Amino acid sequence: MSWGTELWDQFDNLDKHTQWGIDFLERYAKFVKERLDIEQNYAKQLRNLVKKYSPKRPKDEEPRFTSCLSFYSILNELNDYAGQREVVAEEMAHKVYGELMRYSQDLKAERKHHLQEGRKAQQYLDHCWKQMDNSKRKFERECKEAEKSQVTYERLDNDVNATKSEVEKAKNQYYLRTHMADESKNEYAAQLQNFNGEQWKHFNNAIPHIFKNLQGMDERRTVKLGETYRSFAEAERRVIPIVSKCLEGMVSAAKAVDERRDSTIVVESFKSGFDPPGDFPFEDFSQNLSRTGSDGTISNTPKGDRDRDGGPGSRPDPKHATSKTKNKLWLFGKKPKAPSLEDFSHLPPEQRRKRLQQRIDELSKELQKEMDQRDALNKMKDVYEKNPQMGDPNSLQPKISETICNMEKLRSEIHKNETWLSEVEGKQSSRGDRRHSADNHHHTPQGRESPEGSYTDDTSQEHHTPHHRSTPAKPGPPNPDPHEFDDEFDDDDPLPVIGHCKALYSFDGQNEGTLVMAEDEVLYIIEEDKGDGWTRARKQSGEEGYVPTSYVEITLEKNSKGS
Repeated sequence: MSWGTELWDQFDNLDKHTQWGIDFLERYAKFVKERLDIEQNYAKQLRNLVKKYSPKRPKDEEPRFTSCLSFYSILNELNDYAGQREVVAEEMAHKVYGELMRYSQDLKAERKHHLQEGRKAQQYLDHCWKQMDNSKRKFERECKEAEKSQVTYERLDNDVNATKSEVEKAKNQYYLRTHMADESKNEYAAQLQNFNGEQWKHFNNAIPHIFKNLQGMDERRTVKLGETYRSFAEAERRVIPIVSKCLEGMVSAAKAVDERRDSTIVVESFKSGFDPPGDFPFEDFSQNLSRTGSDGTISNTPKGDRDRDGGPGSRPDPKHATSKTKNKLWLFGKKPKAPSLEDFSHLPPEQRRKRLQQRIDELSKELQKEMDQRDALNKMKDVYEKNPQMGDPNSLQPKISETICNMEKLRSEIHKNETWLSEVEGKQSSRGDRRHSADNHHHTPQGRESPEGSYTDDTSQEHHTPHHRSTPAKPGPPNPDPHEFDDEFDDDDPLPVIGHCKALYSFDGQNEGTLVMAEDEVLYIIEEDKGDGWTRARKQSGEEGYVPTSYVEITLEKNSKGS
């Protein structure tokens, strides 16, 4: 339906309606603005949340647990999700809010123009009506004046007393008024005809045209609102595929959590590589007690041996022994804090191996950089030699020399660390062999060496010295006093324990009178080194013999030292 034909007399109402339409459009634009502000704030808060819970440490120091990695993946997906919320806000800002505000300004200008045209047409019609009304009033007045002059003329003409001049004057006045009335009538007729014509044009041409323009403007406003409604929804729907991928990524991260792998990582991270501590040796403090007559036995220990071993008065201090043990076996107590060393020897073997391997990788990368820089400098030098105008080749020599020096330093560092790494790996391999040997010794404690020092045929119990760790030089064969050796081994009472030791290296005990020991094995000390490099020890099985002093870490009881 057309506004021009149906609403020809509703100019004021159409004025109000078009103003309401623009106000509604701006209200919707304000709604979109608040919505995109919410999206922007939401995205900003999400990014701040991701930043707050993202790891602050370097990637190398971050835990490698699947639960942590999955959480970090979820943070990355959430960060991408926040980016999509920002995309929604930008789409709404440019394609909806910005478009609405520009269109609102155009609507206001267009509406103003159409309303001004309508008001001008209405003012012109009012002007025509006033002219017609004035001519009508004038015609009315002239007719009344003519009627009065006619009555006066007729009265004087019938009056016998009236003079001729008075009658003639009244007659002329009557004719004059009648002529003026006729002129007013003609003018009124012309103005009336003109007004009717302008009024027809106004309501059949001008107003329909203006209202048609207003109707088109209002319909375009409605269409624009529908388009922006669709754009508003499209801005949200356009990011749904990427948002779905973000959510799928979060679900995949949740499925990637592996409790068994995390447990394996815990083992790899904290594994020390040490063997569990063996049984602590029993220290018999009653050996130094004198046998009484009521026991019916007499001590067969020679006096010289008792004097050398400290005599009855050299009983070890149990409290001191306990404190020594507690300091040594730190696996059951507080681990002593060791200073950081260049070769990481203060770390457990497994951790030491990882740190050494990490340092070798870093040094290799630095070496590769230096090699690349050397090659680049040599190429530049060749270019300078072929084209002297480009530069002096001798100016590059100091830099090349410095690079070569750095390469040599790095190679030296790599070699040094590889040596330490080989030592650790050889150590761990040796420990694996010793574990197998220890299992066999558990069933046959003396299966490796007979009391006479001969080897058995069981080669699986052989103890191998680490290949990459140099052991101290063995001292010459022990030369104990033959009579003293025989007497002590023939005595019914064994020699008293004056301390204990821990084997730093394995010892095969091939010489007669020596004692076979495995690395980290704990032995009793029954006689100190007399200066020949050998210490007399006893195994938990009761087997006695000499071991190299440099192969063991000795802990003497307080009252036995220096005896």
